[in-house]
Order: sequence, then structure tokens, then C-alpha cells
Amino acid sequence: MKPRPVGGRALDRVLGRACDARVWAYQSAAVRIGMAGVWLLLLVHEFWRRERIWGPDAPWSWRLAEHSLDRSHAFSVLRWSGGELWFEVFYVLSAAVAVALLLGWRTRTASLLFLVSVLSLDHRNENVLNAGDTIFRITAVYLVFTRCAQVWSLDARRRGRAPDPGDDRTGVVLWAVCGLVLAWATLLALLTGGWALLLWGCWAGQAVWRGVRGRPGVRRTLELIGHLLHNGAVAMMMIQLCLLYGSAGWYKIQGAPWQDGTAVYWSAGLDWLEPYPALSHALSSHALTVLALTYGTVLVQVAFPFSLLDRRVKNVLLALLFAEHIGIGLLLGLPYFSLSMIVADLVFLPTGFLVAAGERVAGLRRRLAAGSGGTDGGRPAPDARGAEAGLAARSEEHTEPHSEEGEGVTPSWRGSY
Repeated sequence: MKPRPVGGRALDRVLGRACDARVWAYQSAAVRIGMAGVWLLLLVHEFWRRERIWGPDAPWSWRLAEHSLDRSHAFSVLRWSGGELWFEVFYVLSAAVAVALLLGWRTRTASLLFLVSVLSLDHRNENVLNAGDTIFRITAVYLVFTRCAQVWSLDARRRGRAPDPGDDRTGVVLWAVCGLVLAWATLLALLTGGWALLLWGCWAGQAVWRGVRGRPGVRRTLELIGHLLHNGAVAMMMIQLCLLYGSAGWYKIQGAPWQDGTAVYWSAGLDWLEPYPALSHALSSHALTVLALTYGTVLVQVAFPFSLLDRRVKNVLLALLFAEHIGIGLLLGLPYFSLSMIVADLVFLPTGFLVAAGERVAGLRRRLAAGSGGTDGGRPAPDARGAEAGLAARSEEHTEPHSEEGEGVTPSWRGSY
């Protein structure tokens, strides 16, 4: 057999990874669970203050909100009606969508509705989430394009029990209800422009996906496109975070408080960002600690994008970033910003670590079920290895085995066609 050129083998590896269904399955699932959980926590925590923050009679009035939306051309479902009932129903549905995405139930629809929920509430009042709203928006957009329910989801469990999606009445009903809502909003001119095209396109895409299940060739092509979108969205999420950390670090370098090592001292002394004054004062009273934290923050943020070239260095800096965000949440009283950043950073965690964490959680759940006499106590629940085996089986049609001559794996983009 004639050996392939080095450049050709490298291209095969790149395309094979881009078309592999198993790449970043656990990372996207971790981000999905984390973002949905943090958003649900936010909605529950602010439930008693929801009307003062996002309601029709909030200090940030509807007139101010509409002026801001007209100027930015942003999207908000809350704009469809200024009534109290509409707001209350939407708020409850937003919490329900967060639960559905957290559990991985009908994730393709839930991820899109989650994006609508985040954008609608954030654009209603952009002055309340202390920069955490930016991370929510960015991550919610990318989650729509990922296959974040391949593991650790009810969708994955349902596919394992009933691989044939032919008798999916729940999915058909959900698709029909979404179509009716879109038709109502379009006919009343509440939904226009690019958002109308996007939402109707996603709705029509679900119909096309269901219509081609009897045509294996077309379905395999759509599967391949789905793999490319998934891997591309996760890669863009990583690039976005690298740009965020890199730009934040370089902007800090240009500031005088960061250059002389006093930035952490001044941040800890802000009255409106001081939930625990005793802790802030104890920190700011140690000059060497303040100096180390100030310079260390800049160093870690500037170095993190480059650390992706070495896995061990990346893992060390990732742990330092987690510690930094925990410190910001405690010292500056920005819990949702810190939690959203920590969850977004989960996309950089190694697959082995996430698999081991999933196995530990599954083992703990089985022990709790056995101790409480639950129905799952007598049978082992599928762990992360079982889910990984399912991923391998689903992507087996796109990958061929190693050749006996040692030429490597036939790239999945070739085997797909």
C-alpha cells in the first residue's frame, strides 16, 4: 500500500476529529448541566424580587426597556405583552425550561427555549446581573448548536431504551405546540426579522430530521453535519473564553493599580462589593498577599490561552482560575458571575476527569437508592463507561478500524460517504 503524505494524514486526523460524535461529549454535557443549574438557581433566588427586577412595574420601566431594545435591536419575548400574567407565565416557563435542560429532556428544543429565556430576561433589564449575563448569553447561543445530551441526560437514557424514534408522540406534540406559538407570534407581528427566520428555521429543521429517518443516506449526512456543528460550537466556546481571559489580562496590564500591585486592595474596599467586610479587611491588611493576588491574576489570565499547548500546565492554570472565581464570588459578592465563569471553564476539563466524576456521582446515587430502598437499589445504573460505549456504537458507522499495515484510522469524513 502506498503510504499517504504526512500532510494528508494530518488532514485526515483533523477532519476525523471534527466529524467524530464522541469529541467533547462530556464537556458539553457538563456545561449544559452547569449553566441550566446556575440559571435555575438565579430564577429561584430572585423569585420574591422578580417583579422589581423584570416585571411590568419594575424601576427600569417598560418605556426605558423598549427604548433600549429599539436602539440595540435586541430580542425579548417579554416585549410581546406588558401584562402581569404574561410575565408570570413566562417566568415559570423559564424555570421549567432550565429544569428540562438540566435533566437533558428534549434537549434540542430545551436548549433553544433556554436561549430565548436568557435573552428575554437579560434584555428586559441589563443592569442587574453584574456581567454574568454576558457569559449566560454566549454559552446559551453555543449550546443550541452542540449535542450536549449525548451523556448524562434523559435523552441518552431514552435512546438507549428505544433506539427507534418512530413512535415519539411527546416529541411530535412538543414540536406542534412550538409551531402554534410561532405562528401566533408571527401573525400578530410580534416576531419579525432575523429572529423569525432563525426560530422558524429551527422548527422546520426538526420536521426535516423526522422526515428523513427512513432514508439512511440523507440521515447519515445530517448526522455528519450535526457532528461538525457540535464540535465547531464547542471549539468556538473555547476560543471565546481564551479571548475573554487574554483581553482581560492585557487590559489589566495597562491599568496603574494593576501595575503597582494594589488593584485587589482597592477592589476589596468597595462598599457596594463587600458582602463580608471582615474578610475583605483581613485580606487587604496583608500587603504581600494583595501584591501576589494582583500580579497572579494578571499572569494567569494572560498565560491561560497559551497554556492550551500543554495539558498539564492548562490543568494547573484552570484550577487557579477556579480559585480566582471563587474568591471573586466571596469577596466581591458576585456569585452568579463567578458560577457562570466556572461552569463555562468546565469545557476545558479533561475527558478522563469528567468520566471519573460521572462514575462517582452514579455510584453515590446507587448507594443512596440502595440505602433508601429505592427501585434502583437492585440493579446498577448505567455509568459513564456505558455511556461512552453508546457513543462509540453510534459513531461506529463513521469510523473504520486500524489497518493491518499500521496506516492508522480511516478518517470518519471519508467513511461517511
